[in-house]
Amino acid sequence: MMQQYLALKAEAEDCLLFYRMGDFFELFFDDAKVASAVLDIALTARGEHDGDRIPMCGVPAHAMEGYLARLIKAGHRVAIADQVETPEQAKKRGGSKALVARAVIRVVTAGTLTEEALLDSRSANWCAAIGEAGGQVAIACADVSTGRFEVVESDADRVGAEVARLNPAETIVSEASSFAELSTLQRPRIDFDSGAGEARLKSLFGVATLDGFGQFSRAALAAAGGLAAYLEHNARGSLPFLRPPRITRTDACMAIDAATRESLELTISSSGTRKGSLLDSVDRTVTGAGARLLGSDIAAPLMDKAAIEARLDLVRRFADDSGLRDMVRGQLRALPDIGRALGRIAAGRGSPRDLGQLRDGLDGAWRLAERLSTLADKPALLAGLVPQLQGHGALIDLLSRALVPEPPIDADKGGYIAEGYDAALDDLRDAGAGGRRVIASLEADYRARTGIASLKIRHNGVLGYHIEVPARNADPLMKQDSGFTHRQTLAGVVRFNAPDLHEAALKVTQAGAHALAAEAAHLEELTTQALDRREPIAATADALARIDVAAALAERAIEGGWTRPSLVDHACFEVEGGRHPVVEDAVARSGARFVANDCTLSEASRLWLVTGPNMGGKSTFLRQNALIAVLAQAGSYVPAARATLGLVDRLFSRVGASDNLARGRSTFMVEMVETATILAQATPRSFVILDEVGRGTSTYDGLAIAWAVVEAIHEDNRCRCLFATHYHELTRLAERCDALTLHHVRAREWKGDLVLLHEVAEGPADRSYGIAVARLAGLPPITIKRAKAVLDKLEAGRAKTGGLAAGLDDLPLFAATMEAEEAAADPLRTELEALDVDALTPREALESLYRLKALANQA
Repeated sequence: MMQQYLALKAEAEDCLLFYRMGDFFELFFDDAKVASAVLDIALTARGEHDGDRIPMCGVPAHAMEGYLARLIKAGHRVAIADQVETPEQAKKRGGSKALVARAVIRVVTAGTLTEEALLDSRSANWCAAIGEAGGQVAIACADVSTGRFEVVESDADRVGAEVARLNPAETIVSEASSFAELSTLQRPRIDFDSGAGEARLKSLFGVATLDGFGQFSRAALAAAGGLAAYLEHNARGSLPFLRPPRITRTDACMAIDAATRESLELTISSSGTRKGSLLDSVDRTVTGAGARLLGSDIAAPLMDKAAIEARLDLVRRFADDSGLRDMVRGQLRALPDIGRALGRIAAGRGSPRDLGQLRDGLDGAWRLAERLSTLADKPALLAGLVPQLQGHGALIDLLSRALVPEPPIDADKGGYIAEGYDAALDDLRDAGAGGRRVIASLEADYRARTGIASLKIRHNGVLGYHIEVPARNADPLMKQDSGFTHRQTLAGVVRFNAPDLHEAALKVTQAGAHALAAEAAHLEELTTQALDRREPIAATADALARIDVAAALAERAIEGGWTRPSLVDHACFEVEGGRHPVVEDAVARSGARFVANDCTLSEASRLWLVTGPNMGGKSTFLRQNALIAVLAQAGSYVPAARATLGLVDRLFSRVGASDNLARGRSTFMVEMVETATILAQATPRSFVILDEVGRGTSTYDGLAIAWAVVEAIHEDNRCRCLFATHYHELTRLAERCDALTLHHVRAREWKGDLVLLHEVAEGPADRSYGIAVARLAGLPPITIKRAKAVLDKLEAGRAKTGGLAAGLDDLPLFAATMEAEEAAADPLRTELEALDVDALTPREALESLYRLKALANQA
């Protein structure tokens, strides 16, 4: 057995191996140590290998999914080695001591899950592959739980942003890929060969040419082929259901890099969960498929104005008719998730209940289509969706006749084919039921004949049907002429057989086995019938999800008093009474009211410099406008009284940063990398929010950097930008930058207390109120008093010299001069900066070390 196990373990590579032994899946050696720690189950040992006891642990086969979920969540991959023949078949093949054959039938990974218990019903589960060829890059991604298959052709600098959009459970690349840092797994280069990829896709979809799916670049073929190869490898030759790939380019959607997604908390909050994100605040969907589609919409706002308007038209239709909206949402709420049910069936892991879900879901879709067809003023998008809900009449009728109303998950015990569907099956069931009635009659007869009232006829998997009596009553039945044959003696009971019981049990067993076989044959035929219509079924699932999203967005709009955005072709951003949906929800729960603010960015005022105190609402104001742009281009109403927006091609947010110690980057370094990305990539159609650029270093350095960044955005990028800062010296830029205007968040001091008004007004802030904020934060009074004394002294000095930047035409030059003077006055710094460590001999290094120590002592 261990030889067989070790061979399978070698095949499983870096996966944990679940090795089937009877009713358990066992793990051995290091796999057992890992699994016992993750699953908190007992680690035992038995047998010997190379002179050592073999560590092992196991999980019950019937509860495997729960344990798998925990292992996958912990980042492990699991290979399932199951028995591929019965013990009886093994004996027939190799005698009584023959080992049951086992094989790795599947590799379970985070990106290839289909089981309902292992998936979040409201989130897509993407597996992505990055392909490169001929200087091009593409990303192929599939959600095997629903069959969605997309290929995105990308520029190299947008690959990271696209992976962040998808947030895949797994990302695979070639061993030679230049995007290894984005991957969770590297696969052989041959899997990503574009020629092999083209052949694999043609075979997968049974076509002679891929032209019907669109024009594939070599990189797209490499990515799609690499992904298909990985999925086939994990499924061990049985590729899961994939719909024909949909090809897009990254410029079809608003570009949002990973840092911006994290900053704006679009689909995942800072805590790493859905709760607290924009998606969580907006989501009013009533189906899992709708929730998944809404998440995809928010993650990838559109750049096609016509497509956005089509979505908005549908939202408006539901928003304007509460009766229609309530009817649609009520019907959708009752429907099962037919997309994922179809995915399980196509992957060979479907159950009778999945077929029942298809039946009920398709029937519900047909009934919804009937209601929607009667609408007189259907928006164009809805008119296109309604036909996709229909056309399944024959399959609905078949499944309705064939299946019981509530089919079970487990097919092994039968009971899912409806009475009346198959007369021969009904006869077998009747024969089995008749036999069970005979057995019940025999039990009563045996009690009367023996006088043993506690006698019972029982059944188990080893003995089948048998007679059981307490041990104290067994003696009369042991006699040769009793008519009973002794089978087994246990501690408290003795078991017997009898000729008439054996005859009746044989009829029951044979009828039951034949009935199970008949049901299994029907299940296979019903599955085939469903899979023959998998494309139309998947289209129905998509249509239901889109309707759910539109009705949910209408519900959210009415609930929050949101408005339909007006989209224009020029780069403007005019919002009246804009609000931050997530913060507004939190404020409302506390019983307070969110303060709405206007924002008007135009060619004459495309760069706002926003000043004001900490906690005054600058960051919230910046973020809410970015979120309004995202919602509008996702096809949603927006939290504002009015909004007129030009499409945003790229969205950037540099609001708050933290250390990235794993990559050796400080907070300031992270800030500078993100700012550099903005300056390199933002266009006149982009929208940028920047908060406190330059605050992570010295005053002169930071002020100089902030000054230069503002100038670059104004002169070079020319994008719409909200720039929040505490550097009041930057307000002088309004004199030389004609499209820069000054704004501030209002605050007042009242009897020594700071009152934050959260209102955005024109002009610069009169001061920062930093000490007042420190007092609000609870700094000790003695510290506050000392800080005020220092501030008074600094401001007196500033007044005497005419201000930090007074009379300076070039602040960056001033800052650089100050830094040079400081360096000249610091011999230790000068020595360190001049030191070329790599060029030193050991003797020179020692001499430098003593010299630096002497300078350090002087300092």
